[in-house]
Amino acid sequence: MKNYETMSEAITDLQRRGYVHDFNLADDCLECKQKNNRLKADEFEIDEVHRFEGETDPGDENVVYAISSTHHQLKGILVNAYGVYSNSVSAEIISKLHKHLK
Repeated sequence: MKNYETMSEAITDLQRRGYVHDFNLADDCLECKQKNNRLKADEFEIDEVHRFEGETDPGDENVVYAISSTHHQLKGILVNAYGVYSNSVSAEIISKLHKHLK
C-alpha cells in the first residue's frame, strides 16, 4: 500500500486508479449518490485505508477509505473524520470501517 503525504495526494492517486465515485455514510449502508446505490456491509470491500492528522491539531484526523463493490461494479472513496459516525449508522458498517483501521 502506498504512503501519501497529504489527503489530497491520496484522493488524486486513488481517483487515477479508478476509485472515481464518492461514498457517504448513511443509516445502515454506504451511499453513492452519483449512481443512486446503497451498499450494505456485505456488498463492499475496503481495499485501502489512509489516515491523516491535521497540520495544527493532531486530534483533527481524517481517514480516506478506498472502497470497491463487485456486486454494484463500483469503486470509490469515503472520507471521514476518524471516529466520527452518525448515531444512525449501523453497528455493522462501523465495525467494518474500524476493522481496517488497525
